[in-house]
Amino acid sequence: ACEIGNHLFQFFAREVPLALEILYRFLVGGAIVSAFSLLGGLFRQRSFAGLFSAAPSVALATLSLTILHEGAHYASVESRSMVAGAVGFFVYACAVTLILARYSTKTLVTTSACLALWLATSLGLWYVFLR
Repeated sequence: ACEIGNHLFQFFAREVPLALEILYRFLVGGAIVSAFSLLGGLFRQRSFAGLFSAAPSVALATLSLTILHEGAHYASVESRSMVAGAVGFFVYACAVTLILARYSTKTLVTTSACLALWLATSLGLWYVFLR
């Protein structure tokens, strides 16, 4: 009976922190998604609402968990990497918009081809500023 109790303790010692972390991500992510959705609702064009709701909330929830598990220094490195990825995405979005507006290309081909630009921009920023 003592051995069974020991196995149960080890199981719950592993699984309960994971369940609490998932619950934390759910609650923090949901609260932040709601806040950013309200911000997105202020804009006339509704396509901005999704942009302002999902990505920032996931990033903030991930950063807060990273601070808890790895410390503030590690989280600062991660946040700078997120900024480099966001700048890369901005360059990607601008390029896709310009190409689709000026040329009659297929959307799937244009967005797929420009993914390399996103990767190159993000890695270039990492190499120059974050390495």
